[in-house]
Amino acid sequence: MQSTSSSVPEMEIKLGSLLVLLATTLLCGFVPLWIIRGAGRRSVDSVTLYKTVNLASCFGGGVFLATCLLDLLPVYFASMNETFNNLGITLHFPLPEFILAMGLFIVLVMEQIILALQDQSGDSSEERQALLIDSGLQTHNKDIGVQLADFTSHSAVRAFILVFSLSLHSAFEGLEVGLQQDTDHVLEICLALLLHKGILAFSLALKLAQNQLRRTVIVGCLMFFSVMCPLGIGLGLILTEIKATAQHQVARSTLEGLATGNFVYLTFMDILPHELNSPKNRILKVALLLTGFAVVTGILFLKL
Repeated sequence: MQSTSSSVPEMEIKLGSLLVLLATTLLCGFVPLWIIRGAGRRSVDSVTLYKTVNLASCFGGGVFLATCLLDLLPVYFASMNETFNNLGITLHFPLPEFILAMGLFIVLVMEQIILALQDQSGDSSEERQALLIDSGLQTHNKDIGVQLADFTSHSAVRAFILVFSLSLHSAFEGLEVGLQQDTDHVLEICLALLLHKGILAFSLALKLAQNQLRRTVIVGCLMFFSVMCPLGIGLGLILTEIKATAQHQVARSTLEGLATGNFVYLTFMDILPHELNSPKNRILKVALLLTGFAVVTGILFLKL
């Protein structure tokens, strides 16, 4: 009877954490959308709004950079080491790094295939343009629309992969909460997750809005991201009754490595270059980038 009564508050804490995490992540994700929508209704200058979103995205870039270097990578390598230690296997090949590289190459290859297909369609449109120019017709505005569509579709692919990699990592973090047996430790982890996921959701919403995705798509992506951590907690509660096998640990670590590789690529090839390549407000952008990095660093101290 004593073990049953002690398990009830632990279950209540985990279920409460599940609901609070879901609500907080959704709220923080929708705040930027409400701000942008409100600014549009008040007829705020589009140039001013664009600059504001870009500056706020620099803060988000710092959040993503810190998440990549201080959270995803260390957690992944620790998970791989623990998995192979439990199996009694000594690696002579850098397998964790190889899996990480494969995750990076998956995104790279997908992007290049999509761009190659777009280039083929672009070649046919250029042939049509040459015929129209020979006939004296002007197609300048149409060309701008085609280029914008290609850029938007390219950004959309990266945005969806970003959502997927962050969501998969969130599910694994929720899984750790669900598997925890120490109530005090559960509260500490949940507090850190609450702050971290809130800031990540805010930054993710800015990034999705910056990629000019439709509002319904952005909302769907935010809901998918918000659900994954609570889903991981629920899965952890179920798995506490089931003994995890070595195969499960290897599969989990491999998936985590692929997702981390995706995120490494997106952080250094998309997010940071996109925010820092603009020639204006360089010092302010760097300051906001460092601020985002520092905020996540402080939050990660709460997990220690």
